[in-house]
Order: sequence, then C-alpha cells, then structure tokens
Amino acid sequence: MHIKEKKVIEATKEPATIATLVADLRRLGVEEGMLLLVHSSLSALGWVCGGAVAVVLALEEVLGREGTLVMPAHSGDLSDPRAWENPPVPYAWWQTIRDAMPAYDKQMTPTSLMGAIVEAFRGQDGTQRSVHPQLSFCARGPLADEMLSGHALDYGLGEESPLARLYDRQGQVLLLGVGHANNTSLHLAEYRAEYRDKRTVTNGAPINEQGQRYWVEFEDVDIDSGDFERLGADFEAGGLARLGAVAQGKARLMPQRVLVDYAQRWIEQSRA
Repeated sequence: MHIKEKKVIEATKEPATIATLVADLRRLGVEEGMLLLVHSSLSALGWVCGGAVAVVLALEEVLGREGTLVMPAHSGDLSDPRAWENPPVPYAWWQTIRDAMPAYDKQMTPTSLMGAIVEAFRGQDGTQRSVHPQLSFCARGPLADEMLSGHALDYGLGEESPLARLYDRQGQVLLLGVGHANNTSLHLAEYRAEYRDKRTVTNGAPINEQGQRYWVEFEDVDIDSGDFERLGADFEAGGLARLGAVAQGKARLMPQRVLVDYAQRWIEQSRA
C-alpha cells in the first residue's frame, strides 16, 4: 500500500461507492441531461471503492445518456523548454527537446497534473479529445463533438475553445474537491477582460499533420490564476453557486455563463 493511500484511508470515516457518489452528486444538484465541466481531485474525496473509475462512472450515471461530461485534459509538458521552471533544463538541451519531443497524440499523450479522475475518463472507450497539444479537453455524450471541434491553437482557452462552446450552451461547472484556482472557466473570463498589464506570449509544441511531425508556435494570453480563489469566494458569497459535499470532498456547482460574466467584470475591476 502506498503511503499516500494509507493516509487517505486513515482520514476516511467510511468508504465512498458509486452509489453514495451518485446520491451526493444528485443532492448537490447535478441532473440528468446536463452539460457538465468537471475539475477534480480524487484524494480530496477520501477513500473511494474503485478509485477514479468509480467517480467517472458515478458522474456518467447521474448525467445519463442525454448528458455530456467534459473535463480538461491539459498536457503542459508538451511545451517550449525555455518556459520550464519546475525544474528548468539546461539551455544546451532546448533545441534537442524541440526537435525530438514526441508529437501530441489524442490517444497516447497523457495529461499533466490533471489528476487520476481525468486520466481514467480520458482512457475510457468512447471518450473524445480535442486537438490542442497543450490545452485539450475530453468529452463524452451527445454534445461532445460540438464541444471539442474547432479548438484553435492560438488562444487555446479563448473564443475558439471548448470553454467558449460550453458558455454558448449554458453548461455547468463542477469543482469536485478542488478550489477556484483549478477553475479553467475563469481563464475564459480572463481572455475576455480588459485590464492593466494584460499581455500575450508565444508558446510552442510538437504536433502531427498528415503523418509529419512539426514544431508549431502559437499566441496566447499570459494567464494568471493567482487571484482566482479570491474571485471565486466573492462569486460564492453572492449565492451564485451550490455548495455541498461529495464523499469527504467539498463540491461546488455553478452555471458557467453566470460565472464567466461575473469573473470578467471582477477581473476588469480588480486588475485595473
């Protein structure tokens, strides 16, 4: 048994199961037929019988066949080494990395720092993934194609991203054991907001096109989630999110369009 799992077991009053997760999600307000973007932490839920797979199955059971489940599947490791800081690599390695790093592959490329629940969902038969090499999203359900198609390289969390498609369809956001620092919809608001010191940066990643590997560069907003927890707390204080528990984890359910509109105004005022 891993030390981390041992600590989770010791901190858990009673195990969660698919059935208890389903009951908790429904009590929070997740409903059949929803379009739902989920950010998650498995360990925050306590010990779950079946682990990440059980969480994915519980979410899908609650949403039903008419619901669409979406998760961020970002792969930040596929990036220009000049931006690597934790840890950095020697300058002499940079070009070798750009030349030799395997290209993004929707099936093979793992997520980076997204958590076990996302990885389980990504690997599930029938789950689809968008084409962005760093900022992809996964989806499953009737609206999956609509959510994932046309994901542009430039400004990958902006107007040509799954976040904007979720906004168009008035989807919901579920934070499952994580806080607003993990809430990617706030980046859509950040893209839309006008504020002092907003700037663009150039990123890079390897992709495949027609069987050929290419290193591509693309423009993006220099995003900053440093104030997202404060933003989220203000949003919740207005009674605009449903708060509760799923297993032992804190959970927050909120309408994404309301969240993004609020966050855009908040960012423009607080970063002015």
